[in-house]
Amino acid sequence: MPTDQLQVLNALDVAKTQWYHFTAIVIAGMGFFTDAYDLFSISLVTRLLGRIYYTDPGATKPGSLPINVTAAVTGVALCGTLAGQLFFGWLGDKMGRKKVYGITLIMMVVSSLASGTIL
Repeated sequence: MPTDQLQVLNALDVAKTQWYHFTAIVIAGMGFFTDAYDLFSISLVTRLLGRIYYTDPGATKPGSLPINVTAAVTGVALCGTLAGQLFFGWLGDKMGRKKVYGITLIMMVVSSLASGTIL
């Protein structure tokens, strides 16, 4: 490891904990939460879609999505996550990570509110 990197790591090791560190942890946690929430909600959405669109009126059990539809919905969500990470990572390198993080956070909030209020 080059000497410059060792000096940076040493400076980080001896630095005292400041308010900035807690702010960085909270902001990183918010980003992790939004990604995790998005991926976690897919399993709930697939169950709801099955109950709404694949219910037999005379059945005692609620409906469920066919396996191929569940796989398609989950696969599209994971591919969208990968594409978004690659695109917004590249955009963050070009425009600045702080600005792009704010844009993606606003997009997630607006999208969540819109999906919750659509009738």
